[in-house]
Amino acid sequence: MTMSELLRQVRVIDPVTGSDRQACDVLIVDGAIAAIGSQLTDYPADTQVKDCQGLVLGTGLVDLYSHSGEPGFEERETLATLAAAAAAGGFTRVNLLPDTIPPVDNSAVVSRLIQQEAGGRRELREQFKSQVTSHNSQLIPNSEFRIPNSPQLSFWGALTTGVQGQQMTELAELGAAGIVGFADGQPIENWGLLRRMLEYLKPLDKPVALYACHRGLVGNGVVREGVDSMRSGLPGNPASAETTALAALLELIAAIGTPVHLMRVSTARSVELIATAKERGLPISASTTWMHLLLDTKALSSYNPALRLEPPLGNPEDVLALCQGVRTGVIDAIAIDHTPYTYEEKTVAFAEAPAGAIGLELALPLLWENLVATGEFSALELWQALSHRPAGCLQQNVGAIAPNSPAELILFDPQHTWTVTQQTLKSRSHNTPWLGQQVNGRVVKIWL
Repeated sequence: MTMSELLRQVRVIDPVTGSDRQACDVLIVDGAIAAIGSQLTDYPADTQVKDCQGLVLGTGLVDLYSHSGEPGFEERETLATLAAAAAAGGFTRVNLLPDTIPPVDNSAVVSRLIQQEAGGRRELREQFKSQVTSHNSQLIPNSEFRIPNSPQLSFWGALTTGVQGQQMTELAELGAAGIVGFADGQPIENWGLLRRMLEYLKPLDKPVALYACHRGLVGNGVVREGVDSMRSGLPGNPASAETTALAALLELIAAIGTPVHLMRVSTARSVELIATAKERGLPISASTTWMHLLLDTKALSSYNPALRLEPPLGNPEDVLALCQGVRTGVIDAIAIDHTPYTYEEKTVAFAEAPAGAIGLELALPLLWENLVATGEFSALELWQALSHRPAGCLQQNVGAIAPNSPAELILFDPQHTWTVTQQTLKSRSHNTPWLGQQVNGRVVKIWL
């Protein structure tokens, strides 16, 4: 049975071609874009026609790195609830860090996770088929005849055994097992080991993501050092804890030449270092996380443990530099770094709370509301940093929104108002500072 949908007068944002087109008609037939025009009149008789004035059609979003609870911490998040949260937030591809139990540090774990993820997709399809065969298909309205969409979950392979930073994994074997690339998600401070790994990784031609952080300089710091940290009475984490490690890492990359993605950039000085390194031609890309673009240390006056992050929220000048870095492309991508924790784990004193917050369902609405609607970012700049450029950091492509292209798309309503509650969130965990607050913007649908 052919499935045909016509989106009338929708705004089309295509980060691949760099276009932002108002009032387009888009015809999607059987999961592929059939036609785009200002006023389409030639379409199948049974086409579902939807008035999309005020809505945004864009390429699917790509999350560079997030955390799953499963395996090992299913009470925080399962692969199924994470996929549901990703779909609700418009993410069609999510890449998961290896710090699970067991960690993703050998090919057997990778194979098991890939099979599990594929099995979840098959289960959704089988459920759909059984629903169809239990009815007279002629009586099923077209609006119900659709296979559920599930984002693609991919897995980073650990650089070191147990994600402990002491002994490298079997890199070649792991690289051949189906991982998206190599990352611990934790700083590797054994510089001799890191140097050898970069040498071994160079011929494997897989993405490598590293987090620059000097734990010795962090000490017991839990917030970014500055005026607000002194006012809060919380231990400060100096910007130099990031920049000294970053400077050393850039020197290694310059010497060895292995391409590296720099994770979790959070300071103004780091943006300067990365800009200079790119001008020198170093093979690097970089990302910051979505919350580091929206909040700074002034938000810590609430002592909300959901704001305990790693790296910590920056000072106001850091946020300004990060936003400018994203707009200019010095910072290639916005990552979500979705990090679920249970209520019991997170509801403790700020300094004792584990670092991290959820974000897959909240990033696009809040970034749009606070950056695009205010005019600080263009809609195209935001979409490039959430879709096209993150895919490029992973050596992947996102297809342009054009006729005869597969539909990896999302439909977003910037005006849809909803309240963030345990009931409205798809994630199993609810550790977010926006819990109980009203948010503007919601993804209406995804196509995969």
